[in-house]
Formats: sequence, C-alpha cells, structure tokens
Amino acid sequence: MNACKRMTVVVSVATVWTKPESPRPMDEPAVKHPAEIRKWLSRMTLDDKLDLCEANRVQTQILYGTSVLVVETREDWSKVLIPQQATRKDTLGYPGWVPSCQLVEETEAPASSKRAEVISDKAWLYKNPSELVIELSFLTSLPVLEATEEWVKVQTPEGMGYLKADEVRVIDGSLAPKAVEVHIGRGIVEQGKRFLDLPYLWGGMSSFGYDCSGFAYNMHRYFGILIPRDASDQAKQGTLIEKDHLEPGDLLFFAYEEGKGAIHHVGIYAGDNQMIHSPETVKSIEIVDLSTIKLAKEHCVSRRYWG
Repeated sequence: MNACKRMTVVVSVATVWTKPESPRPMDEPAVKHPAEIRKWLSRMTLDDKLDLCEANRVQTQILYGTSVLVVETREDWSKVLIPQQATRKDTLGYPGWVPSCQLVEETEAPASSKRAEVISDKAWLYKNPSELVIELSFLTSLPVLEATEEWVKVQTPEGMGYLKADEVRVIDGSLAPKAVEVHIGRGIVEQGKRFLDLPYLWGGMSSFGYDCSGFAYNMHRYFGILIPRDASDQAKQGTLIEKDHLEPGDLLFFAYEEGKGAIHHVGIYAGDNQMIHSPETVKSIEIVDLSTIKLAKEHCVSRRYWG
C-alpha cells in the first residue's frame, strides 16, 4: 500500500477496471497510453461487449484531465478513487483500477479558475493550431490560460494545448453554473437527444459510449448538476416525484421483480409519456413510449435533481 496521492488522467478516456486482471487481450487499445478508444470499440463483437458486464470487468470511465486519488499501486496498475463520481462504494469517490501509464502526477493549477469544457460531441486537442494531439469527449474540462475568438489555450496534463473556441465553453470553476433562464429539465432532454443512436457501452462515461446511469449523470453535469454515478445510488437522492407530476428531465428508475427488486436501469423522462435512455448493450440511445415498453412494469421510483 502506497501513500495516497493526487494524479491526473492523461488519456482521452481511461477505462476503470474491476481489477488488474480484468482486461482481455482484445482490450489492449484501451489500457495503453495513448488509449485508442475508437479502435477498442470497433474490434469488440456484441458478445465481447456483453462480457464487459457479465464478467464484471469494467466499473466506470474517466475523462482526460480528471483528478483522481491513487490509494494503491500493484506493478503497472493503480487503484484510484474518483471524487467527481459519488458512490456508496467509497465516500471519497468511485473505486477501480487503471493502468499507471494513463496517469501523471497532478501539477499546480493556473491562478485563474476558468476552465474550457468541451460542448461539441467530441473535440480535438491541438499541440499548436496546426498539430492534432488527442480526440476528447464531450464535457472534458481543462484549465484556461488564454482565450481568443478562434482558440482557447489550455493547460493539459502534458503541457500547453489548444482547443477550438467554438467547440468549448469557458466556465468559472469545475462545473458549469446552473442555468436560471431556461427549464433545466427540458435542457437535459435536449442535450440527451444529441446522442440518439450512440451505441450503449457498459461502464461508459464518454461520448464514445454511455451506459444508462452514465448517460443520466453526464446530461445533468452539462448543467452543473453532479448526481451519483450509479442508478442504484441516483434513485436514493434528489427529490421524490410522483408519476402524475413528472416533468422533462426527471429520472425514472426500474427494478427487477416488477419494481420490487434491485434497481437495474435509469432513463430520463422526455415528456408526453416518453423516455430517452441508453438501454442495453444490444441497442443505442433511443426515445421510447413508456406505455409500450416491457420496462414499464418495472418502474419503481422517479427523482428530480434539476429543480
């Protein structure tokens, strides 16, 4: 057991594994530096993707530039806690293992608290305005050093970099301010619609693929609202909402045994008795009618985090 220390994710998307032995040979693109998330996803068959869940291989994911707490190292692996992802598994943050090569020691943050947050589906980080470095996910956030109409100069875990100004928003602090001039719940739904047809990924927390609770988590985070990482935890917080008071943006939870068992799924109420969700490995993000889906019998509770 080593002393705990702050580290920073230095790959586009770091997949967090249940244990160092969890990755399979086919997962090699996801466990190296730089991680090749597109290559990893493209080489997996449906059965390979199902195995991520069925064999309990993957826990969650972390985006480039995210700060984590390393609590243990084992050969080429680090056990991390992710403070930004709340969970009952550990009060300090979501636990799991990542390859040590995907982390670097945290550097001192710039004096300014401003950050550039990716708001396009994906965005390239540039070493300079003509040299690509790494493709970043929606909601990747990096400290701002300087901003012009065309470019935002940022501090990365590996030095200076540039993001296109029209692909990010500059925020003050680690989270976007909560919007006050719009119906945030409807905004959550509208953000979700941008990712319709994106294939489901077990443990997914990036715009390369979301799982059900990762989708709900990130659509809220866009509005500066941090909710727990997993559906089972999300269902215990927020404001309890009765069925006849549902509004767009509310979270719908589903449990086995027709709603009496363990919670296994979450979706976002989209209004007009519809739900937008990231359903399961064999499907993609979709909008469904709650009166026609099999899940309807399993609806057990609804929660609101946006108001």
